[in-house]
Amino acid sequence: MFGLGKKKQPEGRATSNITAVQSSPDAIRIFRPDFWDAAIKSVAVTPETALGVPALWAAVNFISGTIAGLPLQVYRKTSAGRQRVSGGLAPILHDAVNEEMTSFNWRKYTFERVLTTGRAFTFIERNAQGRIMNLWPLEPDKVEVKRQDGRLIYVYGKNTYEAREIIDLAFMMKPDGIGHKGPIMSNKEVIGRAIAATQYGSKYLTNGGVPPFAVTGNFQSGDALRRAGDDLANAVKKAAEENRLALTLPMGLDIKPIGGDPEKNQLVETQRFDVEQIARIYSIPPTFLQDLTHGTFSNTEQQDLHFVKHTLKRWIEQAEQEMNLKLFGRGARQYVEFNVDGLLRGDFKTRMEGHATAIQNGIETPNEAREIENRPALEGGDSLMIQGATVPITQQQQPNGGDDGL
Repeated sequence: MFGLGKKKQPEGRATSNITAVQSSPDAIRIFRPDFWDAAIKSVAVTPETALGVPALWAAVNFISGTIAGLPLQVYRKTSAGRQRVSGGLAPILHDAVNEEMTSFNWRKYTFERVLTTGRAFTFIERNAQGRIMNLWPLEPDKVEVKRQDGRLIYVYGKNTYEAREIIDLAFMMKPDGIGHKGPIMSNKEVIGRAIAATQYGSKYLTNGGVPPFAVTGNFQSGDALRRAGDDLANAVKKAAEENRLALTLPMGLDIKPIGGDPEKNQLVETQRFDVEQIARIYSIPPTFLQDLTHGTFSNTEQQDLHFVKHTLKRWIEQAEQEMNLKLFGRGARQYVEFNVDGLLRGDFKTRMEGHATAIQNGIETPNEAREIENRPALEGGDSLMIQGATVPITQQQQPNGGDDGL
């Protein structure tokens, strides 16, 4: 027990009194401001334990789920621009990458691995003619990446794959171009504090919200001291289980808390700060982690644009370029592209004003605007319009007197 003297008292009901229990400085130290430093060192930080932090769980699911939900389409470059491809690789990327996994689940799994372990690998299965048949995600922990004769190879179990056979997405590469850095292990102190705060809050509530305490009073022996401590601890536990609000103590005994007050330990502030730190790690506004402390109606839509322009764009372009290189090769006329139009649609009034401006200035046709809004095309809606009478541009007459109108 805390503060028990070195001098041992004999058993019996002697009238001499034991000095009241005093909490030692070593015991009190864990409840001082450096409590979190000690707590962080005692936490095992791994991708699995990190997912126990709600903010990190939300960040990983939000980013991976958003990318997985975007339409992934295949296009072919033509002299007139581009043409959407409906056959070949298109249904594999858009619908199902293999007979066991949909495109959504494959992309979500891939980015879950990237955002936790830091890397994801997908094997490209080709037939004898070189046609892509399936895409198979690999377990990142079982993949060994190395160079052989100057070429990058991937060893997975008994199989060895060339770089062109693997879609390789990394959170951040190391300088050697082989290893990688993951967001969790690279920020293990931040994640460790978040894990410690979550575990501490859980243990505090499990104990009925009763903080650690010391029992003080006049005890007649060391065993009596220990018995009193055990009896009181059991009484507090029982009272918490039975939701009792009152607790009786023997005469002469007193309870003194020795710390553990969540408010004094700044538990709430620490968890809120951890949410902001995790948002920084994944480059997303805190409002997407359900932290509306600084969120308002006016800035939330701007944060949507921030997410698409500064966070999602980075991941989408990385994935598009990696797939284009490994699926089609350099200089190919076909390419894949994520469609992010749905994320930038905005409210109905803003969309209608945007379409009206585009139609009146000959930027898009009425049927193109209707297609964006998932409405059927109408006859006569495929012509470009210009401001004025808003008639087809081909019906505009040249002014008399020549091309320059003079």
